[in-house]
Amino acid sequence: MPALAEKERRLISERTRGALAARKNQGAKLGNPRNAREAAARGRRIQVVEADRFASIILPIIEGVRRSGATSLSAIADALNARGIRSARGGRWHVSTVQNILARPRPNCDSLL
Repeated sequence: MPALAEKERRLISERTRGALAARKNQGAKLGNPRNAREAAARGRRIQVVEADRFASIILPIIEGVRRSGATSLSAIADALNARGIRSARGGRWHVSTVQNILARPRPNCDSLL
């Protein structure tokens, strides 16, 4: 079975290389046509927006955990894990992930009015 899988991977690779070479010979431009710097900047902006969205959802939960008596970062992380709440990347909470959420700048609500 491993030999068959290896052969299939090799065949797929050869077909892909052949197809890309054919497209290039036809004059097609391969790769990302966008400016890499602009694409990277856009990606960073999207990451910040997603992180802000996640923080706006999780901060009220963290405040509730704090009101229930968990005051240290470790206790908050343990409470979030005990409740089955996953971090932004779908993993477990750690002191550093709680600290990062709490350190995020909070939007000024007055500026939104």
